[in-house]
Amino acid sequence: MNYLRPQRLDALARDYALGMLRGGARRRFERLLRERPAALVAVGAWQARFDALAASVPPRAPKPSVWQSIERRLFAPRAPQPGWRQWLSGRVAGGALAGLVLGGVLLHEQPGWVGLEPAQQTLPQSYVGLLVDADGRPGLLASSRRHGRLLTVKMLQPLALPAGRVAQLWALPKDGGAPFAVGTVPAQGQATVALADDAEKLFSGVARLAVSLEPAPAAPGATPGAPFVLSGHCVKLW
Repeated sequence: MNYLRPQRLDALARDYALGMLRGGARRRFERLLRERPAALVAVGAWQARFDALAASVPPRAPKPSVWQSIERRLFAPRAPQPGWRQWLSGRVAGGALAGLVLGGVLLHEQPGWVGLEPAQQTLPQSYVGLLVDADGRPGLLASSRRHGRLLTVKMLQPLALPAGRVAQLWALPKDGGAPFAVGTVPAQGQATVALADDAEKLFSGVARLAVSLEPAPAAPGATPGAPFVLSGHCVKLW
């Protein structure tokens, strides 16, 4: 089975990010994550998407009376029931509780499934980069629609940014040409970077993305003046 076919990889990455892969399927996919950067990037993209969906749903604490009512219905003492009636009662109660939990998870993670936003089963055609530090820890996730002019970046861990320095994002061409500046990124949190051109034109020939700490935002035609603190593959997801 070719796990790297775009639609299959996207579906596997989504299920892995949701924790739905089990047993041998999960072990095989984790081996793929270690061997193929595209798989790691696909998972990172889905995790970031789920994080954004979860953050968009404001927490609402139920009234105490709601929980009390549920507890009374599910766990109140009942007279013994003979045979199959007793077994069925326990199964129904357990199913109801499982349904409540599952419903909460779906509402939190996938509001599109319950009508809170348009459902979308696959990621749009995008360029995605997952950058890691010298120890291999994920530090930055960057993504842009294939023909978009905006790059969304999310810091996966805070970046130690000395005073008087900026975190400059660079694109490294596949042909070994000189890196070119993409924009500056924050030390933590999320940001949107305006691209100088269509993402397809900018990133179709790019193999990797990297971040260096520079004294000022890079001017057009500038090259990195400091070592890279984050770097990673830039891949297309389609």
